Amino acid sequence: MARILVVEDDFGSRRMMQKLLEEYGHVDVVVDGEEAVSAFKMSTSERAPYDVVFLGIMMPKMDGQEALKLIRAFEKESGLSPINETRVVMTTVLEDPKNVIEAYFKGGATTYIVKPVDRMKIKSELAKFGIKPAERHN
Repeated sequence: MARILVVEDDFGSRRMMQKLLEEYGHVDVVVDGEEAVSAFKMSTSERAPYDVVFLGIMMPKMDGQEALKLIRAFEKESGLSPINETRVVMTTVLEDPKNVIEAYFKGGATTYIVKPVDRMKIKSELAKFGIKPAERHN
């Protein structure tokens, strides 16, 4: 069962992502980059790190680009090798080259999805990561 963090400032988008992802495992939801970094560090210290983070870019307090840099710095400080980094999927309406370059090459994003988020695209990305829907036990 996967551990997933959704970072999204828009309530409707947050709710939609949570519903879409809950079949894959435990989903935590936060509203900005500051909360994302805090939740990420807490999950790591509790030895229950996230398998994937869906991270919006445009958010109040701290944007997703800055949060991603802090998450990657924390992983590095913790001695995690780049091959074992948490997968981070940037989700945004911004599809301009500047943001793509910032997310991939400077920030270390795993992949980038342009909103509105497509259900099949999410399922495809999770499958690439080896994350499958959790089995239900009734």
